[in-house]
Amino acid sequence: MTITKQTVADKIAAYLHHEITLAQLVDWSERALMDGEFAERDAKTLSSVIARLGVADVRAFGLAWEDCEELLRKLGFSPRVKVVAV
Repeated sequence: MTITKQTVADKIAAYLHHEITLAQLVDWSERALMDGEFAERDAKTLSSVIARLGVADVRAFGLAWEDCEELLRKLGFSPRVKVVAV
């Protein structure tokens, strides 16, 4: 399967929506870097963003909201926050 900007944005969104854990995001990123086929025209951006996600479990790097926002922008997306009553 070819990894696209949409694929990566969907993974980040899943993490932000608590559908996957940080460990699962990091694991996916590491596997994507080793085995993934990147959309050719976006390969540089994709490998950069995925590499950053792959080290998010290292204390020195982490993954803050601002990091996700920046990575999504690099992919051509903009995150939106919606606050709802529970």
